[in-house]
Amino acid sequence: MENIIKNSSQSLQSNQAPFRADQVGSLLRPARLKEARLQRAAGQLTSEQLRAIENEEITRAVEKQKETGLRAVTDGEFRRSWWHFDFLENLTGVEGYETGGGIQFHQKQTSSRSIKVTNKLDFNDHPMIEDFKFLQNIAGDHIAKMTIPSPSMLHFRGEIEKSAYSDKNEFFHDLAITYKKAIKSFYDDGCRYLQLDDTSWAYLCSDEQKEQLRAKGLNPDELSALYLQTINTAVADRPEDMKITMHICRGNFRSTWISSGGYEPVAEKLFGHLNIDGFFLEYDSDRAGGFEPLRFVQRPDLQIVLGLVTSKFGELENKEDIKRRIDEASRYVDLSQLCLSPQCGFASTEEGNLLTEEQQWAKLRHVVEISEDVWK
Repeated sequence: MENIIKNSSQSLQSNQAPFRADQVGSLLRPARLKEARLQRAAGQLTSEQLRAIENEEITRAVEKQKETGLRAVTDGEFRRSWWHFDFLENLTGVEGYETGGGIQFHQKQTSSRSIKVTNKLDFNDHPMIEDFKFLQNIAGDHIAKMTIPSPSMLHFRGEIEKSAYSDKNEFFHDLAITYKKAIKSFYDDGCRYLQLDDTSWAYLCSDEQKEQLRAKGLNPDELSALYLQTINTAVADRPEDMKITMHICRGNFRSTWISSGGYEPVAEKLFGHLNIDGFFLEYDSDRAGGFEPLRFVQRPDLQIVLGLVTSKFGELENKEDIKRRIDEASRYVDLSQLCLSPQCGFASTEEGNLLTEEQQWAKLRHVVEISEDVWK
C-alpha cells in the first residue's frame, strides 16, 4: 500500500477533471423537495414556487458537497424525476409518455415512463441550460459538473416512430448533431465538465441482456459500433478546455440493479476508440468483473474513475480494502490516471436509494479521505 501512495505523480488538487475524489452526480432528494413536487403535481404550488424551493435545496446541497472536500459540485439532479427521461423528452422531436409499466430491476420495478421520437431531432431552448446556469452561479470556485444521458440512451430506451425516421443512418446522424449542439450550448454558458451517463454499454457486457436485445431483432455488435460512432461525432469538436466523461453502470434504482458482466466484451471499443476524457466505472461488486479489461487503456491522457464505494447501502467500506483495490487497478493503468468515486449516483430516480442523507454525505467524505491518503 505504501507503494501506491509514494509513487503517485499528480496531486489530489489537480485542476483537471475528473478529480481524484469525484462523484457521479445524483443525490437523495430532501423531504422538503419531495413534498413540494407532490404539491406541484396536485396543483397546490405554481411552477415558480416549486423552482424557488428547488433553488434553495440545490444551494444547500452544493454547500454540503463543498464541505465534503469535493472539487466538482452538481445540482444533485434535484429538478429531475429520472436521470435520463427528463433530458431526453425535452429534445426537439422527442415526447415522454406513460407506458402502464416501468423498467424491471431485480425485485423492483420503476414507475411508468418512456420516450418516443415523433419528429426530426434537434436541440433548441432546452430547460436544462437554465438549470446549469443556476448551478454555475452558485458553484463559486468549485467546478460545476453537468450530467446528461448519453445519446445512446435515446435509442436504447426510446421508441422511434417510422414517420420520424425510416432510415437508421439518418436517425443516428441527426442524434449526433443534436448532441453536438447540446455540448456547444452548455459550453457557451460556462460548462467545462460534462458527464454522459450510459447504461447501454454495461448491458452489452451481459449475456442475458444481449439475448434480450437479439430477441428484439437487434445485433449487439452493430449497436456498439453505432453508439461509438454517434458519441465520437457528437464530441468531436468540443473545445480543448472542456472535459467530457462517461459514467457506466448496471442499473441503480432503490438500491437494486439490472445487469451483470465484466467490461471485457466492450473494453477495446470503449477504452481504445471512444474519444472522451474519462470513464466512471462501476466496480463496487463482483457483478462488474475484474480490472483486467483496463489493459486496453493505452492513452496516457485517459482518466479512469474507479467506482469502488457503493451508493446502494450506507455502511462504509473498509478504507484499506479500497486502497488495495486501487493498487490492483494500478497494475493495468498508471496510478496517475486513476481516480475514486461512488459507483453511481445516490438517486438515479427521484425515489432514491435505500440509505439516509447522513450516510450519503459520509460516503462522499469517505471518497475524499481515501483519495487524500492515496494521492498525496
